[in-house]
Amino acid sequence: MIELIATAESLEQAEALLAVGVDTLYIGEEAFGLRLPTSFSREEQKAITEKAHAAGKKVIVAVNAIMHPEKMEKVPEYLTFLKEIKVDQLTVGDPGVVFVMQRDGIDIPYIYDGETLVTSSRQINFWAKRGSVGAVLAREVPFEEMKAMAENLMVPAEVLVYGATCIHQSKRPLLQNYYNFTKNDESASKERGLFISEPKKEETHYSIYEDSHGTHIFADNDVNLIGEVDKLYEYQYTKWKLDGIYAPGENFVEVAKQFVTAKEKIESGSWSDDEAQKAIIEIEALHPANRGLDIGFFDLDPDEIK
Repeated sequence: MIELIATAESLEQAEALLAVGVDTLYIGEEAFGLRLPTSFSREEQKAITEKAHAAGKKVIVAVNAIMHPEKMEKVPEYLTFLKEIKVDQLTVGDPGVVFVMQRDGIDIPYIYDGETLVTSSRQINFWAKRGSVGAVLAREVPFEEMKAMAENLMVPAEVLVYGATCIHQSKRPLLQNYYNFTKNDESASKERGLFISEPKKEETHYSIYEDSHGTHIFADNDVNLIGEVDKLYEYQYTKWKLDGIYAPGENFVEVAKQFVTAKEKIESGSWSDDEAQKAIIEIEALHPANRGLDIGFFDLDPDEIK
């Protein structure tokens, strides 16, 4: 069965996503999770988990940051809280978090999320042998490599089918350092909508912001694989992620509906090329006007990726 996983930016959007047929909500708080649309309070995380479970759905919580010492000190208490509210799974990228979970007997199933490092079945299986129930596949893995990996995977691999792709993260506050150098008192938050462009390509639009994890830079275009999801299903890639960090509001819920329809029709054997093309057009209309949209690395020749 296909599992449709979607980020949520508010309690109201979480309820709307559940109502349109999303299977799993992806949430968390900024101190422990990377690049979330919003940082939910503990009360909100508990409420969303309860609403999801009441609807027969699941919640994944992001604990996938690189935990430097000041954050690692707070991890055990947060994991205990997540266990108490009965979240279904975590995403984890720092081996230190896995160690804490094992040391303290916190047996929440975890999905390995090492970002751009997760590019082979060998690495995914390494973590599967150490307790992970899945892995988040790097966004840069083309479909030809995914096909070769599929038969070797011990656990499912999640694929980004819609949303923004992070291409660089630095612990350094690069924007703040720049503002300090230029003697400007400016905000480096995501809400400002900052971006950088290549010197000779003014049309490029690499979104950038800072938080407690450092600086995050995103690809020029966001990903939309609605026209390719039948291929993913054919090779047993059935964990589909929708990331709304730069696709807010009701439009993101409407995009989710397009993927719910695709999921249902693929599972019933009634999905067609014509429906895929219509869905592409619908999603393009719903996507933020200031952001590009393509299929990312999906159809690239692996030999061309350096």
